[in-house]
Amino acid sequence: QLQLVESGGGSVQAGGSLRLSCVASLDTVSKYSMAWFRKAPENKREVVAQIDTQSISKYSDSVKGRFTISRDNTKNTLYLQMNSLQPEDSAVYYCAAVEGAWDVTAVRLTWYNYWGQGTQVTVSA
Repeated sequence: QLQLVESGGGSVQAGGSLRLSCVASLDTVSKYSMAWFRKAPENKREVVAQIDTQSISKYSDSVKGRFTISRDNTKNTLYLQMNSLQPEDSAVYYCAAVEGAWDVTAVRLTWYNYWGQGTQVTVSA
C-alpha cells in the first residue's frame, strides 16, 4: 500500500516562495502518476499540477508559470516549487497518486486514490 507524506508548507508573504515535498513509501513510485491538489476552506478541492511517469506535466491556469511540479524517483519524492505566491494560493496542499502510466491529458482526477495528509500553505498580503 502506497503511503504519501507531505512537508514544506508554512507561512510566507506575497511574492515569496516555498517548495513542497511528498515522500512515497514504495520504491515502485516511478510506476505511479502523481499530482498536487489544494483545498481552501471556502473552496472545493482543486488540482494544481499533475505529472506522469515520463515526467510530462500539466498545470492549472491559476498557477501556470509560477509553480513547477517535478519528481525524483531515486528519492521516491514528488516536489512542487511555488514562486510568486499570492494570498489566494493559501490552502492545504495534498499530494496524490494513481498507479499506472496515465497520460496527464487522459487521467481523470477521480482516479487518484492515494493521498497524503496535507501541508498548510499560508500567504499573507
